[in-house]
Amino acid sequence: MNDSGFYSIFNQDYDIEQEPRLVDRELRSDDKFEGALRPKSFEHFYGQQKIKENLQIFIEAAKSRNEALDHVLLYGPPGLGKTTLAGIIAQNMNSDIRITSGPAIERQGDLVALLTNLQEHDVLFIDEIHRLNYQVEEILYPAMEDYIVDIIIGKGPSARSIRLDLPHFTLIGATTRAGLLSAPLRDRFGMVHRLELYEPDEVAQIIKHNAELLNVGIDAQGLAILSTRCRGTPRIAIRLLRRMRDFAQVKGRGLIDSEVVEVGLKALEIDAQGLDNTDRNLLSVMANNFRGGPVGLDTLAAMTGEDPKTIEDVCEPYLMQQGFIAKTPRGRILMEQGWRHLNLIPPADLLSKNATENNNENKTESKVENNIEVTKATEYTQLGFNQLDFDT
Repeated sequence: MNDSGFYSIFNQDYDIEQEPRLVDRELRSDDKFEGALRPKSFEHFYGQQKIKENLQIFIEAAKSRNEALDHVLLYGPPGLGKTTLAGIIAQNMNSDIRITSGPAIERQGDLVALLTNLQEHDVLFIDEIHRLNYQVEEILYPAMEDYIVDIIIGKGPSARSIRLDLPHFTLIGATTRAGLLSAPLRDRFGMVHRLELYEPDEVAQIIKHNAELLNVGIDAQGLAILSTRCRGTPRIAIRLLRRMRDFAQVKGRGLIDSEVVEVGLKALEIDAQGLDNTDRNLLSVMANNFRGGPVGLDTLAAMTGEDPKTIEDVCEPYLMQQGFIAKTPRGRILMEQGWRHLNLIPPADLLSKNATENNNENKTESKVENNIEVTKATEYTQLGFNQLDFDT
């Protein structure tokens, strides 16, 4: 190889992609089969019971008035069914759905073309709506409120504004970061719903339904084990179900039982809490190298070889939800439950230190509560007890 070729190889900025994780909530290329398993009705959409009940009422009321459904914002962690729920809403409204994403709409003209091609009562679904360009977002304000859009034709002194009337449509926005939405856009949604993580029994219903669609058998014990390893996320549950089907066909008798599930999850390095090797490596580094912390994000990334964004957005949320780690102003610390999960004994001084900090926090909270109670009592005294309505 000549010198120029050698130089060109070792002086390029390559995008080094991290190895895909099986328990990653983000949509991956091998999840294309997931679309065929999406439920088409509320009957087969398990979990999120309160959201389903409210949406069914709103849809029925809109249909009875022959109106378009009010705009809906769905937010929550990835993989919980925001796109699926948007499709079910359109199906129940007997409307067509147009699907796009925030990064795909680069110019105002792209959004205007989408809006003007909608029919009466159609559904426009924008995934990752928080990533809309600010100039593009401004087109949505009059479109959502008054069903009109203003476009500029021409340039310079000859430019003029034309107002186009839009059909009454329903905008469904989905985002994993509702805090990044601008206040004017967020306030224009009539319904805002947060999707929560699923309980194991709800995940079990999803796995059982999808096993029927995949024509694979699964017994009660295998279902119970698998439903607790999915981090409360249907996307991960479907992904693990497909992998267990492979193990059942090759290592078992075609049935996903407890033995197949245990062998498969052990081979995939997923433990009883749903943690994979990346999660355990993160906890081990904090325990063995930093005595439980505190440790900074960049230091953790350097020690584990992971991207800081991956640690912050993918690993940490679930570990914090399970009480394994905690964020402090000084950095990340390993909690007592995290030490136990690693079968390690936490340092005695660390436990006493955490207990002292917790007691100080509790004292501060109790002082605030006492101040609030004193304020309430003062207000009640000024009103007079005969003027108060007490709840039985």
